[in-house]
Amino acid sequence: MDFQDLIARFAVALGVGLLVGLERGWRTREEISGSRTAGIRTFALSGLLGGVAGALGQAVGGASSAGGGVLVGLAFTVYAAVMAVFCLEENRADKRFSATTLVAAMLTFALGAYALLGDMHTTAALAVIATAILALREKLHGWVANITWPELRSGLVLLAMTFIALPILPNDPIGPYGGVNLREVWLIAIVLAGVSFVGYAAVKYFGPRRGLLLAGAAGGLASSTAVTVSNARRAAAREGEPRLLAAGVALASAVMFLRVLVIVAVMNAALLVLVAPTLVAAALAAAGFAVVAVYARGAGSDQQDVKFRNPFSFWSVVGLAVSLGVIIVAGRALGEAFGGTGAIIGAAIVGLADVDAVAISMARLAPQTLSNRNAALAILAAVATDTISKIGIGAAIGRGAFALEITAMALACFVFGGIALWLTFAFAAS
Repeated sequence: MDFQDLIARFAVALGVGLLVGLERGWRTREEISGSRTAGIRTFALSGLLGGVAGALGQAVGGASSAGGGVLVGLAFTVYAAVMAVFCLEENRADKRFSATTLVAAMLTFALGAYALLGDMHTTAALAVIATAILALREKLHGWVANITWPELRSGLVLLAMTFIALPILPNDPIGPYGGVNLREVWLIAIVLAGVSFVGYAAVKYFGPRRGLLLAGAAGGLASSTAVTVSNARRAAAREGEPRLLAAGVALASAVMFLRVLVIVAVMNAALLVLVAPTLVAAALAAAGFAVVAVYARGAGSDQQDVKFRNPFSFWSVVGLAVSLGVIIVAGRALGEAFGGTGAIIGAAIVGLADVDAVAISMARLAPQTLSNRNAALAILAAVATDTISKIGIGAAIGRGAFALEITAMALACFVFGGIALWLTFAFAAS
């Protein structure tokens, strides 16, 4: 490497030490000088020392060579041993057990070495992450102290679903009529579980009003149906006020309408003139319903406590994902059986499970296979059945006041969206 690159890498190594040392020094700023193993100066020098070790290793062939690897490894071992002795004496003096300072020092040295041997941007990013973890000590400890077993269990199950089960599932369709992609179905299950978990956490940490709205908006980016199922279950279990839960569904629906609009704009902008008015009108109706539902009664809307007993139920989530997979196959079968009209019918059925898939496929088919008009109608049919499904979910799972609120929201979307649709095609025809 040239001189300029070498200086830049040493600067990153020094910066790593200064960043970690700043946090360590700030935390012990009220301690007597000399009573702590390492502060900002020691950590800054540790980062620089790691950089020197990395530079020496690079000079004798790099970390991948035998000489360079042995040199860097030996330097790290000696440094870690020296720091361990000082940290042990510090713990004895304070009569406590803590390896944080030692681990932070070892990481600082290692990152300093990596700044000379590897990618500087990765080094800087890892230094920022490490410093953030150190700075959030009280927050992290408080979070661990307050977490319940159902929350921990649900989080572990969600992680296992995502990082253990998902990678080993086949990514090829299985079955007739195009089949079902098991990985996509499992992704639906992950989305359902994730939406429930996010909703649980949002309400717990932000309160019922803001929490449900934040969870609804976030869930709507992935699946408004998942938000509806999650909130319906909570309404049935009396884990929240039905109006607030319905407002979360309304906001998720508004996000879903806009999400479909973005997909169409990206895949086939020519369809926008036919679908945009309807989708925008429906989104405004859903958002307006959410605003009215939350703020119509002012602060009184928050008076009922919201207590979620469990972030999500694993088997119910998997069962719903499987049923949605069956719906996808049935919709494709009808689409193949009835041609152009079948495409709209199939889109309407598949829309019960996956609006995004319909929007993408129909946008790709127009105008070669389907006319723009039929493609637009198919997309809007999928959006309509997705909205109708929310009424069914509300009635079957949530029941009572929640079902009435969801029905009112869906009717508002149909009225405003229907008027916009009629005006759009009336002008298009003329």
